[in-house]
Amino acid sequence: MSDVPVISVRGEAVLEVEPEIARLSVHVQSQEDDRRGALDRLAERNDRCLELVRSYGDAVERLETGGLSITPLLRHRRREGEVRAYQGTVWIKLVIRDFAVLGELVARLGDLERTYVHGPDWDLRRDSEVYARAARQAAQEAVARARSYADALGARLTGLLELSDEGLGRADAGGPVPVRLAAAYGAPESAGEPEPIDLEPARQTVRAAVEARFTATAPDLDA
Repeated sequence: MSDVPVISVRGEAVLEVEPEIARLSVHVQSQEDDRRGALDRLAERNDRCLELVRSYGDAVERLETGGLSITPLLRHRRREGEVRAYQGTVWIKLVIRDFAVLGELVARLGDLERTYVHGPDWDLRRDSEVYARAARQAAQEAVARARSYADALGARLTGLLELSDEGLGRADAGGPVPVRLAAAYGAPESAGEPEPIDLEPARQTVRAAVEARFTATAPDLDA
């Protein structure tokens, strides 16, 4: 085994950045005495919700239907009994890129009949350049730290033996509690448009850490 001195260090970077997207989860519901009525009413409300979302054009980056269910509601919950009603639910997932319209969209969705809104959940895109920037800064810090140790010993770095990624990802942002809105249960929409809700984006914390091992010249311990 070589007697070349080795310096092992850890480099870390922590970045706080503005979010790039906001996620909304929207549940549209219906409840009628018969199954077909619940389906028809659900389809109407789902179409109304999708039409509203699509009216915002490119401000909405993604619009997906996450699921649909029609559930019989029994008269007696703890034992098998007659069906008293049918409840329909459509789950819609939204990704918003333009925060300028977000407060208005959330308010208008929450104003729809039997429509429930959860969000926004602030986020970065999976391919965000922030992750690469954090990784580069972590590697640079590892080099700087190893060089500092070498200088303190009167040595200098000569090569890299190993560089390993400890992990790269988001830390808990600890931002504001998501807004939860629900239209009045079974009531028609209110007259006029609701006031937009003032939403402040929560900054995202991205951490990256690496471990590195460098070879160095022999230290000058007599200096």
